[in-house]
Amino acid sequence: MDFQEILTFIRSLYPDREQIPLHEPIFSGNEKQYLADCVDSTFVSSVGKYVDTFERLIEEYTGAKKAVAVVNGTQALFVALKLANVRPETEVITQSLTFVATANAIHYTGAIPHFLDVDPDTMGLSPEILSKFLKESTVQKNGRLINLKTNREISAVVPMHTLGHPCRIEELSDICKEYNVSIIEDAAESLGSFVNGKHTGRFGLMGTLSFNGNKVITTGGGGMILTDDEELGRKAKHLTTTAKIPHKYEFIHDEIGYNFRLPNINAALGVAQMEKLPELLKSKTEIAKKYSDFFSRSPWEFVLEPSFAKSNYWLNAIKFKNLSERNSFLELSNQSGVMTRSFWKPMHQLNLYSSCPKGDLSITENLYETVVNLPSSPQQ
Repeated sequence: MDFQEILTFIRSLYPDREQIPLHEPIFSGNEKQYLADCVDSTFVSSVGKYVDTFERLIEEYTGAKKAVAVVNGTQALFVALKLANVRPETEVITQSLTFVATANAIHYTGAIPHFLDVDPDTMGLSPEILSKFLKESTVQKNGRLINLKTNREISAVVPMHTLGHPCRIEELSDICKEYNVSIIEDAAESLGSFVNGKHTGRFGLMGTLSFNGNKVITTGGGGMILTDDEELGRKAKHLTTTAKIPHKYEFIHDEIGYNFRLPNINAALGVAQMEKLPELLKSKTEIAKKYSDFFSRSPWEFVLEPSFAKSNYWLNAIKFKNLSERNSFLELSNQSGVMTRSFWKPMHQLNLYSSCPKGDLSITENLYETVVNLPSSPQQ
């Protein structure tokens, strides 16, 4: 099998497209109707029925006791970290194999990302590596978990469910409970992914979702904070809506809040998209199965969902043998009108985060040099 055979197969999945995108939204439901209704109501900004409905639909689907809609996934993660009492000059353990928003949200709090390696199969934060680090390199002092090398407090752990594939979140949760440190899940890519019947984003103190234009469902932009702590959910809603105390006409704010409210017009799009979610996920599973069958006859490994989880297969991916092979395929496919992409540049290799504390990241670096994301749009 050669690269041209891969491109021919991808074109067979999307026969009506000359230019095949990586992941495009599908608007085949009530999107236009709800948007028109929103415009007719004149409630297109931060207040309106669609915001409330969208939050309720996410709560019902994920099982979270509280879902709070915000303007994007980055700010959802930032607010979740703030509510978890992540403070300036503390450290937040996360993975280097992630989109820059994860590290940026940590930085916004004044905290410092601390990068640990991932598991090669899930591509998410490794429980074994986390446990080893906490056992060998930290100590409890006055109720605070201290990094012995930097003398800074470890204030949270942020695993990410990479490409929608759940990490070993149950093991990570058990470890963090042992060390009394909060988990905030970056579940931006994993709407529709479950571990033992429990939706991602619900294993830690809070979790966050993204509804960017290339996600499984989209609101154009948008994000969501998930929590099973109803009081934290109330605080998240208050903080993201400028910390305004409800009143008919007075504007009274009881703390410095954030104007991170999801506009009603975006939420209208989200409500229509949620109505189609089961159908979209079914299509994505079918596409992943076709990829899996095709690559089973190839020298390259298709990335499958973990054995312990159900993945939404947000972005399908294959592992090439080396960087040169990866780059050759990326060049050929994109020149041929088939959009593929590499993983994000690892955070520790970016100049802005290169001085952050880190462990051995050889698995992260290998995945960056070998993994390619393939077109994964659901079929209409």
